[in-house]
Amino acid sequence: MLYQINVAHHHYVFADLKTLMAKATPERSGDQLAGIAAQDATERVAAQMCLADVPLKQFLQETLIDYELDEVTRLIVDEHDALAFYPISHFTVGDFRNWLLSEDASTEKLQHLQAGLTPEMVAAVSKIMRNQDLILVAKKCRVITQFRNTIGLEGRLSTRLQPNHPTDDLLGISASILDGLMYGNGDAVIGINPATDNLQNLSELLKLLDHIIHEYDIPTQSCVLTHVSSGIELVNKNVPVDLMFQSIAGSQKGNEAFGITMQMLDEGRDMMLHKGTSTGPNVMYFETGQG
Repeated sequence: MLYQINVAHHHYVFADLKTLMAKATPERSGDQLAGIAAQDATERVAAQMCLADVPLKQFLQETLIDYELDEVTRLIVDEHDALAFYPISHFTVGDFRNWLLSEDASTEKLQHLQAGLTPEMVAAVSKIMRNQDLILVAKKCRVITQFRNTIGLEGRLSTRLQPNHPTDDLLGISASILDGLMYGNGDAVIGINPATDNLQNLSELLKLLDHIIHEYDIPTQSCVLTHVSSGIELVNKNVPVDLMFQSIAGSQKGNEAFGITMQMLDEGRDMMLHKGTSTGPNVMYFETGQG
């Protein structure tokens, strides 16, 4: 489907929804290298104006990645809650932005709505919002997770303590943990980016974190940020794993670049729920910045 708009005496045409979304995105060097970015600021604004008039239901009819070719798209489409989406099903992207910024968009309504939104709808509305708009809407959102403690409650800020060491020296890592805890950091997670993915090395790091947390009765959880396949092996060896980590992307192709599939993630989560050291329902730690 073509998307068209006239801006500054110029007629802009965007071949499909995927192209429109890419052109409406704030300037990024990665998009420029991929050849999908807007040619200039005027085209970017034109794309954003055009995107604002797109009905939200269009994202259910025109997937950005082919349903048959992408398992992430299939998950999104198959799990979409039409009943939750119904109250805003008549909105355009611009209408959705205006509603989100209104007093009518309460925390409770957003919680009921979330199962009816797709990631593409959320991405679209974010592209036509200022930073101040995003902050205002984010303030209404509640994402509460539980493990040995609870994070995400209103009026609270949780942080990750990241005691990395260039050689994974246990003494050096211990010193960094002590230093961070004295500043009040680490209530979200004490997470180490290991220097290597050697299983023995990973095991020693996890045992160190487990010892420190239990020895001093610290209400937090630990994670060594290694590939989910390594995490599965460690759990099978009865190494104390609090949170299983994985970098993820928003497409099957992106996830394949990380060496993962959804089936692998399901296996990791199931193993954590049955064999991990979790005391709460949230057992996975995902990062998407590289996706």
